[in-house]
Amino acid sequence: MPGFEESGEPFELDAVEVGPLVKVSVLFPLPLPEPFDYQAPAAWGLEPGMHVVAPLGPRLLRGVVWAVTESPAAGNLKPIDSVEPAQPLPEISRRFVDWIARYVVSPPGLILRMVARSPDALRPSPTYAVYASTGALTAGVTPARAKVLAAAAQAPGTPADLARRAGVSSGVVKALIDTGALAREERLEDPPYPEPNLDGPAPDGRRLSDDQARAAAELIAPLREGGFQVTLLDGVTGSGKTEVYLEAVAEALRADPTAQVLVLLPEIALTQAILARFEHRFDVRPVEWHSAITQKDRRRAWREINEGRARLVAGARSALFLPFRNLKLIVIDEEHDPSYKQDDGVAYQARDLAVARAKLGGCAVVLASATPSLETLTNARAGRYRHVKLTARHGVAVLPDIHLIDMKTESPERGRWLSPTLVRATAEALAAGEQALFYLNRRGYAPLTLCRSCGHRMQAPDTQSWLVEHRYSGRLVCHLTGYSIPKPKECPECLAPDSFAAIGPGVERVEEEARELFPGARVAIFSSDTAPTGADVRSIVDAMAAGEIDILVGTQIVAKGHNFPRLTVVGVVDADLGLKGGDLRAGERAFQLLSQVAGRAGRADRPGRAYIQTYCPEHDAMQALARQDRDGFLEIEASQREALGMPPFGRLAAVIVSGGDEAQVNAAAQAMGAAHPDADKVDVWGPAPAPLAVIRGQHRRRFLIRADRGVDLSAFLGAWAERVKLPASVRVQIDVDPYSFL
Repeated sequence: MPGFEESGEPFELDAVEVGPLVKVSVLFPLPLPEPFDYQAPAAWGLEPGMHVVAPLGPRLLRGVVWAVTESPAAGNLKPIDSVEPAQPLPEISRRFVDWIARYVVSPPGLILRMVARSPDALRPSPTYAVYASTGALTAGVTPARAKVLAAAAQAPGTPADLARRAGVSSGVVKALIDTGALAREERLEDPPYPEPNLDGPAPDGRRLSDDQARAAAELIAPLREGGFQVTLLDGVTGSGKTEVYLEAVAEALRADPTAQVLVLLPEIALTQAILARFEHRFDVRPVEWHSAITQKDRRRAWREINEGRARLVAGARSALFLPFRNLKLIVIDEEHDPSYKQDDGVAYQARDLAVARAKLGGCAVVLASATPSLETLTNARAGRYRHVKLTARHGVAVLPDIHLIDMKTESPERGRWLSPTLVRATAEALAAGEQALFYLNRRGYAPLTLCRSCGHRMQAPDTQSWLVEHRYSGRLVCHLTGYSIPKPKECPECLAPDSFAAIGPGVERVEEEARELFPGARVAIFSSDTAPTGADVRSIVDAMAAGEIDILVGTQIVAKGHNFPRLTVVGVVDADLGLKGGDLRAGERAFQLLSQVAGRAGRADRPGRAYIQTYCPEHDAMQALARQDRDGFLEIEASQREALGMPPFGRLAAVIVSGGDEAQVNAAAQAMGAAHPDADKVDVWGPAPAPLAVIRGQHRRRFLIRADRGVDLSAFLGAWAERVKLPASVRVQIDVDPYSFL
């Protein structure tokens, strides 16, 4: 395109003689079902993937060219306004958008919105000016000017930066610029990322054990073969899975100088610790992509990935949608983690989409976990995935002993939540200079606030969710919607003063008990309330690792891959919490999380013990934990699901109908129910009120659809959605393979 690369500016229609026109289909990052057609000069040479600006209604919007028809365009089509000076969206990204849209039954424009997340990245990097010493001024230099020249010789800087570093006024710097002693240089605000050092040391300076070296070789083999391969890296907690898959990352980058690698991490809380290990191995930090990075970092990352220059990327589930040009390896760390499932907006399972992306692009996948999901393990046992095992902890560390505490026979004192056995074990650990961890997956002080006088339960308005008391802040909070109020002085129902009772424990209440039982201990809480940012997480993790905390009380954030050498006692305060509800994966998820929590103990040269407080010690998950028999538990879980035709032996989908008018929602749900297609091997249950039937004033009705494995469930759902025309005020969300049943 003439002048396009040189100027870096949008290429406008009026800039050339019009000549022949072609039809251009443009997909916008909006909830639109298909691309819109426009016309553009054939001389522009538009191709699929190019980023353009085109009119949509009264506005000019950015979109992506999805197709170009060489035949002359119809005269009534609106013209493309301009073209953005960016590399076209890769073909694989466009194919991925189309595939996802069909699979999750969602408009392709919504999927494109997850891909085109940084419009600023479509322009070249902004620049800024720095000043460097030219050596032109050699005589008659004042002491102040000499300081500036010395600072500039050490590192060029902006005038303000040089003045600050030299400790002089800005006038001194300006005079040096005027005399030619300092010369202006343009620098990119978003420079390319440094290349990773592929021959760096193993993380923490350790050599791989024989078991790790064998596993690394098995991961590397598919990379050398090329093409689509999925490998499950199945290693017990503390076995060094990260060190092993980093060797596969190095091999993928070494084999092809343009190769890109993506490592998906389940949460930001885990990201910082892992990134430090990456940096030690490759001498550079990976390119980060998650919700906590700044807009500037987002712009830089998206542009460099789209240009193919960012080679090693680590991020949360949304990083899967970045426009990789030559993706050769995807690693999904903690592949079982439920945070890879997105429920809001477009519902998707990032682990499953990553495998689909790899198949479309012909690249390798590594799924790493100590407690693999039943879906992944079933695929491995069926031979669809390779299966690489690490059966022992690295070095001298051994797996912790796990003890079940039956709370029916060993209950704590009234008003307390820690059993005598757990208290004794903690006291012994503290006396030996060791640490303890109390796990409870409930934020705040108490999950329910109840009036003693009338029984009124404090509940969020327009939501069927109890308010959680946070005693440190003196507020009642809805963790579902974020609604928050100061704790009232009197009951809003009966007006009784000071009548509220805190029912049940949260981490704040357990911390309070720990301080009372162990008055000399240093106790801290680790939850999203006390560590809302990555820096806060790092601060608590570092303090625990340095031995500055004796007892850590935490939610599930404590289970995410942290390594505390002096931690020897883990206590699970309420192990039954995850077993409640109608979730078909409840037992599996509870087993995974409790295994991960227990695995924090004994990760160095001191043996660890985990104490699981439960009222259901006979439950399959609890018995399997005590025996450390993961495979036995999953065999039982698999046989039960197979008998019912549930995932991974069948398929599930949910359809949620919601709106502000309950009668209208009921009518819409009934209309949906009457319109579903008749299909063999498909069961449709509902509509029924969702367990949380009202959220933020929106009434919710649910369908659950079960189908045999061979059924094209996406096609069934798509045909169903097309049959019903509902009011604009009623929303329908389709969730293929739901993880939440609320």
